[in-house]
Amino acid sequence: MITSTQNQRIKHLLLLQQKSAQRRADGLFVVEGRREVEHCLEAGFTLRTAFVCEEIAEASLSLPQDIEVVPVSRNVYERIAYRGGTEGIVAVVEARKTELTDLKLSSSPLIVVLESVEKPGNLGAVLRSADAAGADAVIVCDPLTDLYNPNLIRSAVGALFTVPCVACSTEECISFFKEKGIQILTAQLQDSKLYYDTPMTGPTAIVMGTEATGLTDQWRIAADAHIRIPMLGQLDSLNVSVSAAILLYEAVRQRQLYNNVK
Repeated sequence: MITSTQNQRIKHLLLLQQKSAQRRADGLFVVEGRREVEHCLEAGFTLRTAFVCEEIAEASLSLPQDIEVVPVSRNVYERIAYRGGTEGIVAVVEARKTELTDLKLSSSPLIVVLESVEKPGNLGAVLRSADAAGADAVIVCDPLTDLYNPNLIRSAVGALFTVPCVACSTEECISFFKEKGIQILTAQLQDSKLYYDTPMTGPTAIVMGTEATGLTDQWRIAADAHIRIPMLGQLDSLNVSVSAAILLYEAVRQRQLYNNVK
């Protein structure tokens, strides 16, 4: 059992949590919590090591036999756990990069695109909405995005492993959509119509920019339609995760009506 926070393995684990450069160099990232680890395994990720505090573990977790399980004391676990003394497991996992060509899309895909990400927590919340709405994928048009940021993983509550997530350039993404015949709907205030007046029953990508600057002209020009959410107060924008949920569920509503009519 590891009982000291100065142990080299614990120091390395903390570096993986804190430094994106360390995660990229090692090809590893950290997952905390029973539910997240289960989703991670179900998605086919490879766990290297599980640090387990049996004293506070809520229930036994069935792990593959080839995973190294390292027991740790309560004080060590509380040092490495973001959420404090809960659930009792923190795992080191092998990272993998998903490309656009790896996506297995449905016959009428629904995709969320974010152009740059201001906060990892926002992307995590968008992933949760995408999972709930049955979206095919979330694409982030910023190749520097760290999809394994601990704040993202924590806010996604496992959705990073249930919804395919790709980081790529805007040019690559637009080209992919044009090739696949996926309509591009850009969320913007200017030159737009209300979102519920826009058909979303066919292959659709909903594209959103940052709250501060919105979308770049590349997306505005490439779009098949510009849509907006009515803003009836004094402010002119919603949090991007809230906007994503509204637009995703409008697509769900339209598709359910369309399927019922069929």
